Parts: sequence; structure tokens; C-alpha cells
Amino acid sequence: MKKPSIFFSILFLLLLTSQKGFSQDPNFYIFLSFGQSNMEGNARFEPQDTVANERFMLLQAVDCPDLNRKKGNWYPAVPPLSRCNTGITPGDYFGKTLAASLPDSIKIGIINVSVGGCKIELFEKDSYGTYVETAPGWMKGMIAQYDGNPYGSLVELAKLAQQDGVIKGILLHQGESNTGDQFWPKKVEGVYDNLLSDLGLAPDSVPLLAGELVSAEQGGKCASMNPIIATLPSVIPNSYVISSADCEAIPDGLHFSAAGYRLLGSRYGEKMAELLMKE
Repeated sequence: MKKPSIFFSILFLLLLTSQKGFSQDPNFYIFLSFGQSNMEGNARFEPQDTVANERFMLLQAVDCPDLNRKKGNWYPAVPPLSRCNTGITPGDYFGKTLAASLPDSIKIGIINVSVGGCKIELFEKDSYGTYVETAPGWMKGMIAQYDGNPYGSLVELAKLAQQDGVIKGILLHQGESNTGDQFWPKKVEGVYDNLLSDLGLAPDSVPLLAGELVSAEQGGKCASMNPIIATLPSVIPNSYVISSADCEAIPDGLHFSAAGYRLLGSRYGEKMAELLMKE
């Protein structure tokens, strides 16, 4: 009498598994983005930036009642892509450019977990707590919106997104707070490797795009970090550096203008489209 019971239990589990697999759309491309204030979005977005594309979606990273957005839900990807009161990011025009470059059958989803002013150490899986302890109060408030662990929040959201689509790339813009740190590429490698491992992705299987900081020509105060960023592909084989040349900056020498974000983001999108076309 026990055999039929075991048989139906196994059949039930198989049906659940098949339904879960069926719900994942291989044509829904998911991209993770993280970093500090430039990825968070420093410039105010303008009306032209708020035009939605039905093939470009955002997985909300924090609750934003004023925007009628709830953490973990998909929405049209219009700014802000990061927290509730942030601005335009490279991710905005990354997604728009990529959507225009890929077949209409492909949808794009983005997740943005970024904290202004942070070092890359904030995203180190096993030691972020030490960094948080020494972070200034204003930064701790932003970190708290990610349940005190931005890396953990990014992984949690990415796993949720994997139920709907397939992770195809990672976008990074960070380095101002690590200017001069020769070990930055190795630290980024550690974050990248942990992300792939925690998300069940093969080593080096997902491209990482890292943007340059505001250039010297634009008055970049941290432009000396760009030669260090340039070495990232020698540490992570499947990584690519996105040029910030001619991307307009604002007078503080740290952040891009809205026009600068549009150009930088479109370059992220063009590079990712080039890589996806090779698959």
C-alpha cells in the first residue's frame, strides 16, 4: 500500500519542479548593478528620462510608498532605479540602449543596489560588517535600507529574479572612495566570485562591466583611479571597462551630469549588446 503513496509523492514533486522551470523565461535577461553614488544616481532626471520601455523592467530593491513601489516587485524601469529619492543612473540608458539593440522577443530586467560614498569593502560578503561599523552615520542610514547588508540584499533580489529570468551580466560603477587602492581589482574579483557562487552561476560565466570615473578632461578629482580600473580585465577575464571619455561631469569633479549618465549608460548597453550577440 505504501508504493502508490511514494509514487504520487514523487510525481507531485516532479510537477512542482517542472512548473518552476516553466516560469523562468530564457528571454528575460537580468542584470545586477551595484556601486556607489554614480551608480546610485546623483543627477536629477528629466522628462525625457521617464519614458518607459515595456521591455525594460526594474526589480525594486527597497520599499518606496510614495512611488507606489514595493521591494521585490517588478515595475517599468524609469528613474529612480536605486532608492526612493535618487536620480538618473548609468543603468537607465544601459537598459534603453540594450532593448533597442536586441530582438523584440528579449526583455530586460535590472536590479540596483548602490550606496553613495561607500568603498568596495561594503560588498565583501564576509567582512562588510567591519566596514559598516566604521561608516559615517549618513551612510549607515542608506545601508539600513538594504537591511544592513547591501551584498546580501543584492543576492536575495537576484535569486528572486532568477525565478523569472536568467542573469546575463553585472554592472559596476565604484572606485571614488577607493582611489589609489592597487588592490581594488582583487577586491572586485572577490565580490564577483561570491556573486556567481551564491547565485549558482559558473565561474567567469557572466560578463562584468565596470565604468571609469569622471575623466581628468572633465575635471575628475578621482581620475587617477581610472588606470587601476583599467587593469580589471587582467584579474577578471570576463570583465570590460567602459570609457567615461566626453561624459559630462558637474563642478564637484565626482559626479556626472544627466547628459553624462546618458552617454555612459549607453556605452554600457552597447558593450553588453556586443557581448550578447556573440553568444
